[in-house]
Amino acid sequence: MADCNSCPSKGSCQKDSSECGVKINSNNKIKNVIGVMSGKGGVGKSTVSVILAKILRKKGYSVGIMDADIMGPSVGRLMGLGGVRAYGSSDGIMPVETDDGIKVISLNFMIDDENQPVVWRGALLSGCVTQFWSDVLWGELDYLIIDMPPGTGDITLTVMQSIPLTGVIMVSVPHDMVSMIVSKSINMAKKLNVGIYGIVENMSYALCPNCGEKIKFHDDTNLKEFIDTNNVSLLAELPMNTGLAELAEKGFDCIGDDVFDLFSGVVSVIEK
Repeated sequence: MADCNSCPSKGSCQKDSSECGVKINSNNKIKNVIGVMSGKGGVGKSTVSVILAKILRKKGYSVGIMDADIMGPSVGRLMGLGGVRAYGSSDGIMPVETDDGIKVISLNFMIDDENQPVVWRGALLSGCVTQFWSDVLWGELDYLIIDMPPGTGDITLTVMQSIPLTGVIMVSVPHDMVSMIVSKSINMAKKLNVGIYGIVENMSYALCPNCGEKIKFHDDTNLKEFIDTNNVSLLAELPMNTGLAELAEKGFDCIGDDVFDLFSGVVSVIEK
């Protein structure tokens, strides 16, 4: 049974409660559900998800992360939770919690060997994500970040149709081919009436270690055309950064405050 009072889409959803297919867990009260997606893998979507969660937590919000990239889950490692197991109770699945109180769920917390592939067809993959929403005991959260799989396949469609997203953040890199694929994800969100906060461009530039000058590898004209064509906002440009590359091995201490500061535009738009 849908409960509109606990749904983050309350006030903006056009469905009658009797028509809503979203199963609401009465133990959960989640105010905002933010999807982080891209059209292509390897662009830093999971990294953006965990840094965003970390910043929101530092600001005093209660935060959770759902790793919906079932075929390539990486959130656990990035959050320093490699090898940790989730467990169930009579009320549902208990998420794993970081030292600073971020609740995390990932399929890697539920399998014996995280190096083994998940050989599932679409229905099982989609069902797993649906259970992450309905069966996990998230409790009261200000923000649930969903790290979505790349592309526009079954899982992405399930998240957009079955979970009441407040909005999505798109992650891209400065490459024409990637931009074209990300455009497909943008158009998918628009067709399904899911709000788009804007774009985070990862690997946008490098900083000269001597003078601090930004070194761009691609023409800014392409980015401007991409933004204008898709009618979206540019929320942040992230540099190539060794700290970001070493996040899974060394943790958040390897990321400088300058990187966190670059997320100010992302945070401000989702706080509105």
